[in-house]
Amino acid sequence: MNSPSPSSLPALPGASAWPLLRALFKRPARVSPQPVQASYRLDRIDADHVRRYSDAFGFPAGPVPLTYLYLLAQRAQLATMLDRAIPFRIVGLIHVANSLTMHCEVRLEAALTLVTTLSMPEPRPNGAVECLLETKATDGEQLVFTCTSRYLIKRGQRTKRTAPSQIVAPMGKADEQWVVQADAGRRYAALSGDWNPIHLWAWSARLMGMKQPIIHGMHTVAMACSLRQRSTGRVPVTIDCHFRSTVPLRSVVSLSLSNASDPAAFAVICRQRVAVEGTMGFI
Repeated sequence: MNSPSPSSLPALPGASAWPLLRALFKRPARVSPQPVQASYRLDRIDADHVRRYSDAFGFPAGPVPLTYLYLLAQRAQLATMLDRAIPFRIVGLIHVANSLTMHCEVRLEAALTLVTTLSMPEPRPNGAVECLLETKATDGEQLVFTCTSRYLIKRGQRTKRTAPSQIVAPMGKADEQWVVQADAGRRYAALSGDWNPIHLWAWSARLMGMKQPIIHGMHTVAMACSLRQRSTGRVPVTIDCHFRSTVPLRSVVSLSLSNASDPAAFAVICRQRVAVEGTMGFI
């Protein structure tokens, strides 16, 4: 069976609040947790959108920022969950990890094909249930970028091994600090299309069961990448990170580099807790 041509694929949905509204009313399907796949086309990357994103995070002029590519992958991943039968609700998913790799130069004028595969690994020993969304973007035969997002569907039972060790700030040099402004969630939502109410206002966060609004995890990662690029002059092309705890709006956040044994490692600290930790690769 021949694969559909890029021109026959549905267009990648835009960044707006509409997918969130669809997600609120989409019910889980009674299907077995088999991998599902969907493909979309993007005729070109919006250069003005890239500029506004770069300006928002302070990325130097030049290549498309690595973390910008997540916005494209996120649109494909959400569309896949909306367009296919899946055995869980989209609302309530918790983003727990992300890996992103730029495999070659990203050309704004090039048409991309984005193929996303959703799979559900076996439940963890503590009962936690997760799903993986793996997106590959190609320009013809050329692999441009890949993005794997891991989401928690159902929490597992806590054990002594998974308790406080993850929330103690690691030893390391606090290289940079920034303040997450009160409107940062709304500004990032306007850029990314992720209008999840937990990121917007205090009242909307409380409606979703949160004590206070929190910033998007990939907003934090984008800040870390931008700071590292500006301080080193090197362009991040890979990132592999885990989201350990939330970052409330109005928080002071610091970027901490690990010890010399792993120069690629980093951690983002908020309120003496590890919010994000992982590794970055550069060119």
